[in-house]
Amino acid sequence: MPFISKDWRSPGEAWVKTEEGWEKLKVLECGKRKRLSQRNHNDDENEIVPPHCHITMRCTREIAGFNGLGEAVRRLDFRSSVRDRRRFHYICALLRLLVTGKGIASLPGSAQRLLLRMIEEVVVHVIDSQQNLNVLRGLAIQLQDLVNRENQKCWGKPLGSQSLWQSHVQTIQRIQSIVSQLQIQEPDPTIRPKLYHLPEECIREVILRITDYQDLKATAEAWSLMAALVSEQRVWRELSLFHFDRKQINSILDKHKYRLMEDVKDWQVIFHDLRKIYGFREDYQFAEVLSLCRYCCCLFWPSGGHPCIIDQSPDFKARLEEAGGQLMEYQPVLPAQFLKFFSL
Repeated sequence: MPFISKDWRSPGEAWVKTEEGWEKLKVLECGKRKRLSQRNHNDDENEIVPPHCHITMRCTREIAGFNGLGEAVRRLDFRSSVRDRRRFHYICALLRLLVTGKGIASLPGSAQRLLLRMIEEVVVHVIDSQQNLNVLRGLAIQLQDLVNRENQKCWGKPLGSQSLWQSHVQTIQRIQSIVSQLQIQEPDPTIRPKLYHLPEECIREVILRITDYQDLKATAEAWSLMAALVSEQRVWRELSLFHFDRKQINSILDKHKYRLMEDVKDWQVIFHDLRKIYGFREDYQFAEVLSLCRYCCCLFWPSGGHPCIIDQSPDFKARLEEAGGQLMEYQPVLPAQFLKFFSL
């Protein structure tokens, strides 16, 4: 029986054909691309729209909807954000959760292709920047584990066609082949200055900005001067103050019977006790974290902002100021929280 009505999937939407297939016009507008001109508008009215994505927090009788992972990833421009050093680790953490959770096989076909393209973008970025090789190798190992699990299943096949999954397997094998042959290239010996040419004070400032204790251990093994600097009490004291609050630190000091922070003789022991008892805050691992605006339910990158209802409606802004509310009210969204917005 023919369906004679508006398309219930996306009524009234404008679609554009891209290299990746047909995509909604409003989705393409949110990836830091130029806004495409409407037929009755001039080219001078084009503007750059920062990446953002409105989400449905809950369904009611008046508002019925769902959040699509693929559309959200495109709207937030994750593929281009891979090359942003502030967002790289956040996106890689999200990819690890998608691969190690239910796996790529449980996602729709379009989301599977998009996820693998993001991983390929990570490969290209690591090759170009010669950084974060350990992150890429971890993703490659998890992808191989995923393929092994799918091959061992007796019942239940990946969503989508068999040819699509075979294409994904070939992509994963190509990624693993590139990763296995990837090596960090040493800089040209004629380039000056090198790290060991810098004064001790400069190297100390570099070490003080390292937030991962495992990186500190690896740094100490690389060079005797760095080993001497890493053993300094100031380094571990600053690392403890960065990851833990004063209340947590005071509880460990009481355990070791220290009255003041100045009395501590071995901050490395204090740091490892704090790490074992309290763990690390996840948001400290990322330079930039997605944020959720509480007024318009919009996900966005804090460095780029988003078109909020406060900026578009002066009346709403005035009423909010009269009520004594804060104009910038948003909360960080960690990778695990981001995935909870979608039915995976």
